[in-house]
Amino acid sequence: MKKWTIARRNAQKPDGPRQNQWKGSRSNQAVSQNRVARRAHVAAKGRQFVRWGAIGVGVVLAGWGLAVGVQRSGPLLQRLLEIKTVTVEGVHQIGKQELVDRLALKPGTPLHHIVTTAMKERVESHPWVKDAVVTRVPFHELRISVVERKPAAIVHANSENFLSDDEGHVLARLGQDDNAMFPMVTGLGSRELLRGDADVRRAVKSGIELARLVGQSIEGRLQVNAANPANLVASVRGVQFQFGEEAVSDQWERFQRVKPSLKTVTFDGHSRGGNEIDLRYENRVIVRERG
Repeated sequence: MKKWTIARRNAQKPDGPRQNQWKGSRSNQAVSQNRVARRAHVAAKGRQFVRWGAIGVGVVLAGWGLAVGVQRSGPLLQRLLEIKTVTVEGVHQIGKQELVDRLALKPGTPLHHIVTTAMKERVESHPWVKDAVVTRVPFHELRISVVERKPAAIVHANSENFLSDDEGHVLARLGQDDNAMFPMVTGLGSRELLRGDADVRRAVKSGIELARLVGQSIEGRLQVNAANPANLVASVRGVQFQFGEEAVSDQWERFQRVKPSLKTVTFDGHSRGGNEIDLRYENRVIVRERG
């Protein structure tokens, strides 16, 4: 009787990575390492959070300490920088106390609270002040340096006299008082003069310029009617001059060239001869007699 032998074929395993390669102690070691790594990562994040939290708390405490320090040191700082001296330089016509009063400083004002531009504006609001510089000098001094306006003319407007500088700025209201040391400018309105009208200022400046030119060769007080800036009329010692739109310096130079030949023109205030000189026409000097 034949024996049949049945051969068992081993089943073919699929290709690919092997599952559960690590067995026993090696597998446990890998798991432990992963756990340690995760714990280290969590601990690092915790330390970083604590560090930034500490920095934030430190900044808040520092700010609070600074605020408290400033609050408590404020009165001390104020006493250390309190203004004790106000120095005024460059004044001749103005009283020093007048300018100090314009600052309106409160007692105990600290130097670092002063805004120099604002103080400068207050000082320059005085009619006699042309320019001012306000300086803080450590630790207790406020210094004011001024350039004063200089009186240059009497302006007669609407039956009143006003003292003016050479730019037409009103320095003082004189009423009926006068000062023969200065030339007189007439023919202008007081309202326009006081509000600083540009045309009125130009008229005053022209009158003052004319007075300076005439005063170089003729003694005596000059009076200039500036009602019409294009036709200034000036009088000095009985002689009247008429000036046109041309530069007054050129017109006066023309008169100076022909003056030696004008035998009938005298500046004694009493002559009945030629006492009106017209310079309004180019290259001409016209002499007229006034009745």
